[in-house]
Amino acid sequence: MVLLVDIGNSNVTFGILENKMIKRTFRLVTSTDKSADEYGLNLAPFLKDYILNDVFICSVVPVVTSLLKKAFEKYYNISPKIMGVGMKTGLKIHSDDPKSVGADLIADSIAATLHYEECLVIDLGTATKFLYIKNNALDGVVIAPGVAISTKAMISHAALLPNIELVAPKKVLNTSTIPCMQSGVIFGFASMLDGMIDKIKKELNKPNLNVIGTGGLAKLIIPNCNANIELKEDLILEGLAKIYEKNS
Repeated sequence: MVLLVDIGNSNVTFGILENKMIKRTFRLVTSTDKSADEYGLNLAPFLKDYILNDVFICSVVPVVTSLLKKAFEKYYNISPKIMGVGMKTGLKIHSDDPKSVGADLIADSIAATLHYEECLVIDLGTATKFLYIKNNALDGVVIAPGVAISTKAMISHAALLPNIELVAPKKVLNTSTIPCMQSGVIFGFASMLDGMIDKIKKELNKPNLNVIGTGGLAKLIIPNCNANIELKEDLILEGLAKIYEKNS
Protein backbone atom coordinates (compact mmCIF):
# COMPACT_ATOMS: atom_id res chain seq x y z
CA MET A 1 0.00 0.00 0.00
CA VAL A 2 1.05 3.58 -0.65
CA LEU A 3 0.37 6.47 1.70
CA LEU A 4 -0.39 9.74 -0.10
CA VAL A 5 0.34 12.86 1.94
CA ASP A 6 -0.80 16.43 1.21
CA ILE A 7 0.88 18.89 3.59
CA GLY A 8 -1.08 22.14 3.60
CA ASN A 9 -0.76 25.20 5.80
CA SER A 10 -3.77 24.22 7.94
CA ASN A 11 -4.03 20.43 7.67
CA VAL A 12 -2.04 17.40 6.59
CA THR A 13 -4.31 15.08 4.60
CA PHE A 14 -3.46 11.40 4.20
CA GLY A 15 -4.87 8.83 1.80
CA ILE A 16 -4.32 5.06 1.70
CA LEU A 17 -3.79 4.02 -1.94
CA GLU A 18 -4.38 0.37 -2.82
CA ASN A 19 -4.82 -1.04 -6.34
CA LYS A 20 -5.03 2.53 -7.70
CA MET A 21 -7.98 3.28 -5.40
CA ILE A 22 -8.01 5.60 -2.38
CA LYS A 23 -9.39 3.37 0.37
CA ARG A 24 -9.28 5.66 3.39
CA THR A 25 -8.45 9.26 4.26
CA PHE A 26 -7.65 11.08 7.50
CA ARG A 27 -6.27 14.44 8.61
CA LEU A 28 -3.94 15.92 11.19
CA VAL A 29 -3.56 19.60 12.05
CA THR A 30 -0.40 21.05 10.48
CA SER A 31 2.06 22.01 13.19
CA THR A 32 5.65 23.16 12.89
CA ASP A 33 6.01 22.81 16.67
CA LYS A 34 5.70 19.02 16.72
CA SER A 35 8.73 16.76 16.61
CA ALA A 36 9.18 13.90 14.15
CA ASP A 37 8.47 11.53 17.06
CA GLU A 38 5.17 13.27 17.83
CA TYR A 39 4.10 12.95 14.19
CA GLY A 40 5.08 9.27 14.31
CA LEU A 41 2.92 8.72 17.40
CA ASN A 42 0.00 10.65 15.86
CA LEU A 43 0.12 8.48 12.74
CA ALA A 44 0.32 5.14 14.55
CA PRO A 45 -3.43 4.69 15.34
CA PHE A 46 -4.39 5.38 11.72
CA LEU A 47 -1.78 3.12 10.14
CA LYS A 48 -1.69 0.17 12.58
CA ASP A 49 -3.77 -2.05 10.27
CA TYR A 50 -1.73 -1.33 7.11
CA ILE A 51 1.60 -2.47 5.73
CA LEU A 52 3.11 0.50 3.90
CA ASN A 53 5.27 -0.04 0.84
CA ASP A 54 5.81 3.60 -0.05
CA VAL A 55 4.95 7.20 0.88
CA PHE A 56 4.40 10.05 -1.58
CA ILE A 57 4.36 13.62 -0.26
CA CYS A 58 3.07 16.87 -1.77
CA SER A 59 3.86 19.86 0.42
CA VAL A 60 3.72 23.64 0.74
CA VAL A 61 5.27 23.57 4.25
CA PRO A 62 8.95 22.51 4.00
CA VAL A 63 9.48 22.27 7.78
CA VAL A 64 6.67 19.74 8.16
CA THR A 65 7.92 17.84 5.10
CA SER A 66 11.24 17.35 6.88
CA LEU A 67 9.55 16.25 10.11
CA LEU A 68 7.30 13.71 8.40
CA LYS A 69 10.21 12.40 6.31
CA LYS A 70 12.12 11.68 9.54
CA ALA A 71 9.04 10.08 11.10
CA PHE A 72 8.52 7.69 8.19
CA GLU A 73 12.20 6.80 8.05
CA LYS A 74 12.33 6.09 11.80
CA TYR A 75 9.01 4.35 12.40
CA TYR A 76 8.27 2.71 9.02
CA ASN A 77 11.75 2.36 7.49
CA ILE A 78 10.52 4.19 4.37
CA SER A 79 12.20 7.16 2.69
CA PRO A 80 9.25 9.07 1.20
CA LYS A 81 9.16 10.29 -2.38
CA ILE A 82 8.54 14.05 -2.45
CA MET A 83 6.80 15.79 -5.34
CA GLY A 84 9.09 18.38 -6.89
CA VAL A 85 10.66 19.91 -9.97
CA GLY A 86 11.49 17.36 -12.65
CA MET A 87 8.71 14.95 -11.71
CA LYS A 88 6.51 13.82 -14.60
CA THR A 89 2.95 15.13 -14.37
CA GLY A 90 1.69 15.43 -17.95
CA LEU A 91 0.34 18.89 -17.09
CA LYS A 92 1.25 21.98 -19.09
CA ILE A 93 1.55 25.09 -16.92
CA HIS A 94 0.91 28.46 -18.52
CA SER A 95 2.67 30.72 -16.03
CA ASP A 96 5.29 33.46 -16.06
CA ASP A 97 7.26 31.30 -13.61
CA PRO A 98 6.11 27.64 -13.78
CA LYS A 99 8.57 26.60 -11.04
CA SER A 100 6.72 28.83 -8.57
CA VAL A 101 3.40 27.03 -9.03
CA GLY A 102 2.55 25.12 -5.85
CA ALA A 103 2.55 21.34 -5.79
CA ASP A 104 -1.01 21.44 -4.44
CA LEU A 105 -2.24 23.40 -7.48
CA ILE A 106 -0.56 20.91 -9.81
CA ALA A 107 -2.10 17.93 -8.02
CA ASP A 108 -5.58 19.55 -8.09
CA SER A 109 -5.19 20.26 -11.81
CA ILE A 110 -4.04 16.72 -12.65
CA ALA A 111 -7.04 15.29 -10.81
CA ALA A 112 -9.41 17.67 -12.61
CA THR A 113 -8.20 16.36 -15.99
CA LEU A 114 -9.38 12.89 -14.93
CA HIS A 115 -12.95 14.23 -14.77
CA TYR A 116 -13.20 16.94 -17.43
CA GLU A 117 -11.28 18.20 -20.45
CA GLU A 118 -12.11 21.74 -19.36
CA CYS A 119 -13.24 22.94 -15.94
CA LEU A 120 -12.79 25.32 -13.03
CA VAL A 121 -11.50 23.97 -9.71
CA ILE A 122 -12.14 25.87 -6.47
CA ASP A 123 -9.89 24.74 -3.61
CA LEU A 124 -11.11 26.06 -0.25
CA GLY A 125 -8.06 25.69 1.95
CA THR A 126 -5.89 28.17 3.84
CA ALA A 127 -6.20 30.29 0.69
CA THR A 128 -9.14 30.12 -1.70
CA LYS A 129 -7.83 29.13 -5.14
CA PHE A 130 -9.61 29.13 -8.50
CA LEU A 131 -7.87 27.02 -11.18
CA TYR A 132 -8.89 27.01 -14.83
CA ILE A 133 -7.86 23.79 -16.57
CA LYS A 134 -8.20 23.14 -20.29
CA ASN A 135 -6.67 20.43 -22.52
CA ASN A 136 -4.26 19.14 -19.83
CA ALA A 137 -3.04 22.67 -19.09
CA LEU A 138 -3.35 24.97 -16.11
CA ASP A 139 -4.45 28.09 -17.97
CA GLY A 140 -5.14 30.60 -15.20
CA VAL A 141 -5.38 31.02 -11.44
CA VAL A 142 -7.04 33.32 -8.89
CA ILE A 143 -5.84 33.30 -5.27
CA ALA A 144 -8.02 34.90 -2.57
CA PRO A 145 -7.93 34.88 1.25
CA GLY A 146 -9.17 31.68 2.87
CA VAL A 147 -12.23 31.31 5.08
CA ALA A 148 -10.41 30.46 8.32
CA ILE A 149 -7.64 33.05 8.05
CA SER A 150 -10.13 35.79 7.12
CA THR A 151 -12.22 34.91 10.17
CA LYS A 152 -9.17 34.90 12.46
CA ALA A 153 -8.03 38.26 11.07
CA MET A 154 -11.45 39.78 11.74
CA ILE A 155 -11.54 38.48 15.33
CA SER A 156 -7.94 39.44 16.11
CA HIS A 157 -8.42 43.02 14.92
CA ALA A 158 -11.79 43.65 16.61
CA ALA A 159 -11.51 43.47 20.39
CA LEU A 160 -15.22 42.94 21.02
CA LEU A 161 -15.77 40.13 18.49
CA PRO A 162 -15.67 36.59 19.97
CA ASN A 163 -14.35 33.37 18.50
CA ILE A 164 -17.06 31.55 16.58
CA GLU A 165 -17.81 28.08 15.31
CA LEU A 166 -17.84 27.99 11.51
CA VAL A 167 -21.42 26.88 10.85
CA ALA A 168 -24.14 28.39 8.71
CA PRO A 169 -26.84 30.28 10.67
CA LYS A 170 -30.50 29.72 9.86
CA LYS A 171 -30.86 33.07 8.08
CA VAL A 172 -28.76 35.81 6.51
CA LEU A 173 -29.90 38.76 8.65
CA ASN A 174 -29.53 38.23 12.40
CA THR A 175 -29.79 40.20 15.63
CA SER A 176 -27.00 38.80 17.84
CA THR A 177 -23.24 38.90 17.35
CA ILE A 178 -22.34 35.26 16.76
CA PRO A 179 -24.92 34.43 14.05
CA CYS A 180 -24.24 37.85 12.47
CA MET A 181 -20.56 36.90 12.17
CA GLN A 182 -21.35 33.38 10.98
CA SER A 183 -23.61 34.80 8.28
CA GLY A 184 -20.91 37.19 7.10
CA VAL A 185 -18.32 34.41 6.89
CA ILE A 186 -20.36 31.52 5.46
CA PHE A 187 -22.82 33.36 3.22
CA GLY A 188 -20.26 36.03 2.39
CA PHE A 189 -17.76 33.49 1.09
CA ALA A 190 -20.51 31.56 -0.73
CA SER A 191 -21.51 34.79 -2.46
CA MET A 192 -17.86 35.48 -3.32
CA LEU A 193 -17.61 32.07 -4.98
CA ASP A 194 -20.82 32.68 -6.92
CA GLY A 195 -19.55 36.08 -8.06
CA MET A 196 -16.10 34.83 -9.09
CA ILE A 197 -17.56 31.86 -10.95
CA ASP A 198 -19.84 34.24 -12.85
CA LYS A 199 -16.94 36.60 -13.69
CA ILE A 200 -14.67 33.76 -14.83
CA LYS A 201 -17.38 32.20 -17.01
CA LYS A 202 -18.08 35.59 -18.62
CA GLU A 203 -14.39 36.32 -19.19
CA LEU A 204 -13.92 32.92 -20.85
CA ASN A 205 -17.31 33.08 -22.60
CA LYS A 206 -18.01 29.62 -21.14
CA PRO A 207 -21.47 29.79 -19.52
CA ASN A 208 -21.63 26.00 -19.11
CA LEU A 209 -18.15 25.51 -17.67
CA ASN A 210 -18.02 22.62 -15.18
CA VAL A 211 -17.00 23.63 -11.65
CA ILE A 212 -15.42 21.34 -9.03
CA GLY A 213 -15.13 22.27 -5.37
CA THR A 214 -12.56 20.75 -3.02
CA GLY A 215 -10.51 21.52 0.09
CA GLY A 216 -11.00 21.29 3.83
CA LEU A 217 -13.81 23.87 4.01
CA ALA A 218 -15.62 22.94 0.80
CA LYS A 219 -18.38 21.02 2.60
CA LEU A 220 -19.12 24.10 4.69
CA ILE A 221 -19.30 26.74 1.95
CA ILE A 222 -20.43 25.01 -1.26
CA PRO A 223 -23.93 23.96 -0.07
CA ASN A 224 -24.64 27.67 0.44
CA CYS A 225 -23.66 28.67 -3.11
CA ASN A 226 -26.18 29.26 -5.90
CA ALA A 227 -23.77 28.03 -8.58
CA ASN A 228 -23.68 24.37 -9.57
CA ILE A 229 -20.46 23.13 -7.94
CA GLU A 230 -19.51 19.45 -7.89
CA LEU A 231 -17.99 18.53 -4.52
CA LYS A 232 -14.90 16.28 -4.63
CA GLU A 233 -13.26 16.35 -1.20
CA ASP A 234 -10.30 14.12 -2.10
CA LEU A 235 -9.42 15.78 -5.40
CA ILE A 236 -5.81 16.55 -4.47
CA LEU A 237 -5.24 12.94 -3.36
CA GLU A 238 -6.60 11.75 -6.71
CA GLY A 239 -4.02 13.95 -8.39
CA LEU A 240 -1.22 12.65 -6.18
CA ALA A 241 -2.21 9.07 -6.99
CA LYS A 242 -1.97 9.81 -10.71
CA ILE A 243 1.40 11.58 -10.37
CA TYR A 244 2.75 8.72 -8.23
CA GLU A 245 1.66 6.24 -10.92
CA LYS A 246 3.41 8.25 -13.63
CA ASN A 247 6.69 8.31 -11.68
CA SER A 248 6.79 4.76 -10.34
